[in-house]
Amino acid sequence: MGKTRNTRAATAVLTVALVVAGAAACEGDKGGAAAASTPPQPFGAGGYRGLQLSMTKDEALASGALEAAPVSVLNGCTDYVYKGGPAPDPVRMATEKEAHEKATKAMARMDEIKANRKQVPPLKPGASVKELQEYNNRLQELIAQDAVDQREIAALDKDLELGAPARKARDQAFLATGRVNFGTTGLRQVVAPADARTAEGVGAGSTEEELKQAYAGKDLKPAGDGKFELPAESGNGGPDWFYEFTMAEGKVAALALVKHNTYCS
Repeated sequence: MGKTRNTRAATAVLTVALVVAGAAACEGDKGGAAAASTPPQPFGAGGYRGLQLSMTKDEALASGALEAAPVSVLNGCTDYVYKGGPAPDPVRMATEKEAHEKATKAMARMDEIKANRKQVPPLKPGASVKELQEYNNRLQELIAQDAVDQREIAALDKDLELGAPARKARDQAFLATGRVNFGTTGLRQVVAPADARTAEGVGAGSTEEELKQAYAGKDLKPAGDGKFELPAESGNGGPDWFYEFTMAEGKVAALALVKHNTYCS
C-alpha cells in the first residue's frame, strides 16, 4: 500500500511539472510570436540601424550603430561593421594596405611618364637633308622611348589590378553581415546584411524577376558588372543616393545604398 501511495505521489508531481513546463513553453511561444510579428526595419534611404545617410563619419561612430574599429582601409576609404559584426582581420587589412600603396605608386609613376613624354616638332616645309636626318633621328629616339614606357606601364598595370581581388575579398568577408563605407565627405556606401530587405521586400536571394516586378516603373536600370541601380527614395541623404543590387546566377547577391560622385581620398 505504501509503495502504491509513493508511486501515485511521484506521478502527481511529474504531472504538475509537465503542466508548468508546458505553460512556460506556451508563454515563450507567445513572446516569440509577438517578436516575430514586429517587422524588421526596412533597408532604405530613411535610415538603417540608427544610421542616417546625412551623417558624418564622427556622427555615425558616435551613434553607437557601428563597431569602433575599422575593418577595411581599401583605396583610402574606411569601412566599419554594424554593432556585433566581425572583428577586424589584420591579415586581410594588411593585404589591402599593400594593394593600395602599390596602386598609388603605380598611378603616380604613370602620370610622371605621361608628363615627360616628348613630341617631335613638325618638320618645316623645304627642310634640308640634314634637318630631315635630325628629324628622323629624334623620331626614332621617341619611338624607342615609347616602347620602354609601354613596357613599364604594362608592369605598373599589374599593381593597379591588385585592387580587384582585394575588393572581392572584402566584399565576401561582409556579404552576410554588411558594412558601412566612408569617404572624404562622409558616408558613401551602406551595404545591407544578408537578411535585410527593402520596403518592397527585395534583398539577398530575390530573383531578377521579383526585383523587376517590385520596381516596375521606378527607373530600375542595369548598371554594369551584372548590377541593377535604382534612385533611392527621398531621405536624409540627398538626391545622389542609389540602391545597388548586385546579381549572381539570376538572384540578388548583395544589396547596398551607394552615393554617386564621392571619393575615398
